[in-house]
Amino acid sequence: MNVIVVGVGFMGAGLVRRLSRQGFDVCAVDRDRSALDALGAGFDGRRVCGVGFDRDVLEEAGIDRASALVSCMGSDEANIVVAHVARSTFRVPRVVARLHDLSLAETYRRLDIQTISPSAWGISRVCELLTFQQLDGVYEVGAGEVRIVRADVPALLAGSTVRELTALGEVQIVSVSRGNETFIPTQGTVLADGDIVYAAVAASASRKFKQMLGIGE
Repeated sequence: MNVIVVGVGFMGAGLVRRLSRQGFDVCAVDRDRSALDALGAGFDGRRVCGVGFDRDVLEEAGIDRASALVSCMGSDEANIVVAHVARSTFRVPRVVARLHDLSLAETYRRLDIQTISPSAWGISRVCELLTFQQLDGVYEVGAGEVRIVRADVPALLAGSTVRELTALGEVQIVSVSRGNETFIPTQGTVLADGDIVYAAVAASASRKFKQMLGIGE
């Protein structure tokens, strides 16, 4: 997974180090060369010095092949420009922008950009948004007989309904996250590419749910 992190302050630096340790191909972007140098020899990812919303800088960072981008500069305006370019121009699948002014949340939502506020901001939370696998356990109920799991909706299932991912008594979709909104679906809710579904799955039906999603063992 190729990840670009724009803005290497305290949180950005911690994020690139953690992602790099986890084996991801990380590129750190910052206009301050000293901030990049401060990542030290222990960071084996790439460093690009330049203004994060400059398209030439983003192209040098490898945005054309990026799986995800995080913009965590100090300016909301700069973050929204970077995130918008990444999402609309380069079609980066996952884009996260740090948001200080909560009144701008609706602007980000309309641009289909995931935001995270300072109160929720954290390296672990951003890693979760970027890197969860296609099928992740979130919570176990009882002695593990029922699990709440989170899954990406694959492109091949775009246009399918929640009913097609339901198995009576075994699999039940309990919520859908789309962009910056999460809602409780009906059986007729049409799924879109990029949706994230949360499902209650009986332990005995885990393989069935993977097959519904087209996820290999």
